[in-house]
Amino acid sequence: MPWDTDFFGVPTYRVFTVLFAPAASLANLTQVLRDFQQELSAQGPVYCFVEVPAEDIRLLQVLTQSGWRWNETRLHYYRSQLGEFAEPRYPVRLAQPAEAAYIGRIAAAARNDYDRFHADPWFGPERADDFLARYAAAATEGYCDAVLLPNLPGLPVDSFLAINDLTADAVAMKTGFSRVMLTAAGPENRGWHQRLVSETVYRARERGAEFVLMTTQATNGAVIRNAEKLNFALGATTHILSCPLPLSF
Repeated sequence: MPWDTDFFGVPTYRVFTVLFAPAASLANLTQVLRDFQQELSAQGPVYCFVEVPAEDIRLLQVLTQSGWRWNETRLHYYRSQLGEFAEPRYPVRLAQPAEAAYIGRIAAAARNDYDRFHADPWFGPERADDFLARYAAAATEGYCDAVLLPNLPGLPVDSFLAINDLTADAVAMKTGFSRVMLTAAGPENRGWHQRLVSETVYRARERGAEFVLMTTQATNGAVIRNAEKLNFALGATTHILSCPLPLSF
């Protein structure tokens, strides 16, 4: 992952797929995974992570037996039938590239201590904050397709929502998506998370999309309540595990 590798100064890998036969034993799978870790370790310190569906119990068992540590449980929501969406409208505007650093500070200040970066001791709180700030700034500078901000006279901007329209996925699946990539709401903008998500749904509908996707931590009760209020449905649950190499316990 070039972007992550450059930011953290350590080769960063994401495991996307693990294939094994149904009859494979836990012992054999564990040995294969440890061989993989040894191969990665040969190049020096590296950081590796994986996102595993909650249903994939055997893989989760193999990972934990091999020294991988659990950091976050994610809930993946989706909103379909956008034509039926009838929530109140809220004044929003697009963030400008010149606001990137300011948006980054909002992200760092309104962080969630249970996201995978803050939960993983390998990063540490300061480096995790810096990463969130840089990611939010990059989103504002064009890494994401849009960043929505409140646009109410007299209201300071203390929240944002970054959107990716998943163009390549939309072409491959012959449908349209908008995905909430990152969002934060500080004390000056209480209640604006729900409003920004609501406006994201309207934006997706206006662009002809059929689905809005949103992911949050299982610990984030506020976002879960907002998803339910806006009639998002839970589509999947996953776990994030990481393995900084060489292993240390």
